Amino acid sequence: MKGVSSAPGDYVYFKSQVPLHKIPIGTKQWRYYDYGPKTVPPLICIPGIAGTADVYYKQIMALSIKGYRVISVDIPRVWSYHEWIQAFEKFLDTIDVHHVHLYGTSLGGFLAQLFAHHRPRRVKSLVLSNTYLDTRSFAAAMPWAPFVSWTPSFLLKRYVLTGIRDGPHEPFIADSVDFAVSQVETLSKDDLASRLTLTVETASVGSLPPHSDSFITIMDTNDYCAIPQVLKDELTERYPEARRAYLKSGGDFPFLSRPDEVNLHLQLHLRRVGVEPRPEVVKSISKDGTDGTDSNSQSKKKADEDKEDRNTSQGSGSSTSDQSPTFPESSGSSNDPPLPTDSIQLHSSSMEKLVVMQLMMTGEVYQSCVIFTLCYCTLVLVHGGFIISRQSV
Repeated sequence: MKGVSSAPGDYVYFKSQVPLHKIPIGTKQWRYYDYGPKTVPPLICIPGIAGTADVYYKQIMALSIKGYRVISVDIPRVWSYHEWIQAFEKFLDTIDVHHVHLYGTSLGGFLAQLFAHHRPRRVKSLVLSNTYLDTRSFAAAMPWAPFVSWTPSFLLKRYVLTGIRDGPHEPFIADSVDFAVSQVETLSKDDLASRLTLTVETASVGSLPPHSDSFITIMDTNDYCAIPQVLKDELTERYPEARRAYLKSGGDFPFLSRPDEVNLHLQLHLRRVGVEPRPEVVKSISKDGTDGTDSNSQSKKKADEDKEDRNTSQGSGSSTSDQSPTFPESSGSSNDPPLPTDSIQLHSSSMEKLVVMQLMMTGEVYQSCVIFTLCYCTLVLVHGGFIISRQSV
């Protein structure tokens, strides 16, 4: 496995366009992305142990531009499945989402099934990738599970990374592994400990409502992944009527290594379960993560922002991002009062009057100066004549 490399270019662009949300709900801190038209029922992506909300950035970018709403979440710091169900339901209530379509991989797929079992009215469909039905095999393979909360962070990260197959990979799979490793490095000790605790806690998925198989898509890779094949076979047997979407290759993170195939299967699933995209709403990617707007609106908004920047730069010599605007010009409305400036602007008639006044004032001053000069000369002459007359006497 290679060391952590620099972030890929499309991920850098994603971070510059899609806002990251962080909200506290009760005692839990939720970190998630929410992008696409708010009028479309969302597809919520839940990662595995080694994933964060960022690992689905290729799905967010590709599906949102086609008119779908995609929400990608971090698994919050929960220590039991009962706590997960309550926390996830509060999260949906907080963001005002009532009916959801869940896409989960590995641990995320197991959590999605549990929530669908306990809250069947809220979950409209499932997309399950490289996941399982129960945790017995994981609990048996981790005898030190009772001490996981006291285990140092570097040991937890090493244990998680050992589940990712090492060795030579083709370039796209190698890049997906590198990106996943970089995301594991961002997780705290408590985040890793809580996820490992969920993995080994004894639990299994109960029965889902009748005829729910038709609203399930199972999307697995046929080369290799951290989930044993026997567990994936059990999942297939549980949902015999579910749609199969097998990928020839892709490794543990097909959503990163095979994004085009994964996105196509996600679109087919959403159409099959009745989700109608709104591509007419999203003509270009907007910055705020809400409904997109067309190019004309974007151009007008850009022009208004440029106008505001120019007015602000003229109003103050230098400014920083934390300074408040000098003038109330943010709305860009033509009804706003004119901005005050250092010079006085007058109409042409007013200018003519001003010139006449200046000429009159100039004439008066000149006339006063002439009179003063004549008076002064007269006094000098009179005084001089008086002195001469005395000297002659």
